[in-house]
Amino acid sequence: MAYSVGGEPSSSLSFTSSSHISNGSTCHNISGSETGSSLEMISLNKLSCNLEQLLIDEASDYTDAIIMVEGVPVGVHRCILAARSKFFHDFFKNNEKQSSSEKNGIGKPKYNMNGMLPYGKVGCEAFRIFLSYLYSGKLKPSPPPDVSTCVDNGCPHDACRPAIDFAVELMYASAIFQVPELVSLFQRRLLNFVGKALVDDIIPIVVVGFHCQSDQLVAQCVDRIARSDLGNVSLEREVPYEVAEKIKSLRLKSKQDGECENVAEDPLREKRIRRIHKALDSDDVELVRLLLTESEITLDEACALHYAVAYCDPKVVKEVLSLRLADVNLRNDRGFTVLHMAARRKEPSIIVSLLSKGACASEPTSDGQTAVNICRRLTRPKDYNAKTEQGQEANKDKLCIDVLEREVLRNHLAGDSNVSSLTLADDLHMKLLYLENRVAFARLLFPAEAKVAMEIADAETTSEFSGLSRSKGSSGNLREVDLNETPIMQNKRLRSRMEALQKTVETGRRFFPSCSQVLDKFMEDDLPDLFYLEKGSEEEQKIKRTRFVELKEDVQRAFHKDRAEISRSGLSSSSSSSSLKDGVYGKGRK
Repeated sequence: MAYSVGGEPSSSLSFTSSSHISNGSTCHNISGSETGSSLEMISLNKLSCNLEQLLIDEASDYTDAIIMVEGVPVGVHRCILAARSKFFHDFFKNNEKQSSSEKNGIGKPKYNMNGMLPYGKVGCEAFRIFLSYLYSGKLKPSPPPDVSTCVDNGCPHDACRPAIDFAVELMYASAIFQVPELVSLFQRRLLNFVGKALVDDIIPIVVVGFHCQSDQLVAQCVDRIARSDLGNVSLEREVPYEVAEKIKSLRLKSKQDGECENVAEDPLREKRIRRIHKALDSDDVELVRLLLTESEITLDEACALHYAVAYCDPKVVKEVLSLRLADVNLRNDRGFTVLHMAARRKEPSIIVSLLSKGACASEPTSDGQTAVNICRRLTRPKDYNAKTEQGQEANKDKLCIDVLEREVLRNHLAGDSNVSSLTLADDLHMKLLYLENRVAFARLLFPAEAKVAMEIADAETTSEFSGLSRSKGSSGNLREVDLNETPIMQNKRLRSRMEALQKTVETGRRFFPSCSQVLDKFMEDDLPDLFYLEKGSEEEQKIKRTRFVELKEDVQRAFHKDRAEISRSGLSSSSSSSSLKDGVYGKGRK
């Protein structure tokens, strides 16, 4: 019996049965053939289900090898993989020495997915679906929605980036592991995306088509991109060289045939712009400054900030912003602002840097997509809804969406500032002590958010909080005296430090209000003093420990309640603030 990729029988094995029925009469040839085919179908379907059960039945693990995919161990049966895939047959044969570890009683041999792939990426969910086909001969009718859809409620999910990326991963797996019938299937699926998807999202399709030597897929993508407004910079940075040259050749031919506007290009101007981009690639902002003085090209004319946001290190973006020579709300030739580019990259520190410099979060693209819409259409539910334990780094995709949503809401509520001033003593050391401890607690409880805020504010690692960030013998204590430092120098140093920490706190209040409210609760209850648990009498120490446990439980409840509210509402600023007040401030001080 031959199965199609979808699992339905595409043809039956035709044969004549010579068996006899119980009354001794011989079956007719036609009925015998039909009966044989039917039995064959039933038998193969049952075999398919039994083999698939080996994958899904965790109670009975008969696997003899492990493949690590995205840090997740996936158990496999080498005999099945070797029989179904020439790649795995050769791979296991060439790695026979590794399997000898079983004989020594060490355990199952372990392989890494990244070591098997010469190019591309295959995620855990895509690999499990690929395995299901190898075991059962059937492909699941629909992919898991948490990895093949986005979190934009207005998206039809017929050509959003997660859907494309998932099909691309399956195409890589099918081609690299040499299962040609699946290659044909996913090639057709990707061809359907080419006409629907945004041109930026076609790039991974043309890349997989190039690596998997699918001429038809590459040709369709080249034609679509050549007719689009995707710039040469994007082509050179993101598309294989051979494909980029084909696209440029088609565009040149179209210009010569008069199919598109003949825009005169200034070779000298283009050369100067490329020199600025190369300087950014080298992380040399000083060279950028020098190039700007030597030519009439400005940062905006070179779209240098757009380029840095798309391709450079976040520190380079920050340095370019510090030049104060670029318009953070400038639109490039495609109508994208710098923030739109940052939303596609999904790097929280870049997004916060731009917003803190005045980038407008509500500006739409030509097709009406704001930065938060762009970010949502690039984010999988699996990543957005991933649970983050307190003290662990938050998912970057979710962090970007939350920051952008809060900023949009903040713009709607402009004029109603709720950033309170610190009611602290005027003593400089006391203010610094408060700020150092507050930022240190932020690093402990909310590491990802604190890291972004500190990077924006140029605040170095806090040193005052005992037990967290200061090791024995360190010289970061504010009260330590440098005999070579004059009072004026010391005052200047401390004020500079205080400004950086103050900016860190203000950045946190603006972009991470829920985290800030949790920290407010900590600081109001004088929790820093609780970490000196060994001081005082036994009774005082006991009270401190009890209070510490209570506050820890308090903040955990508030943290998880706030996260749940964010997941339900989609507008993290308003819902999380109200829920946190109910969870934290609702309890009276003990």
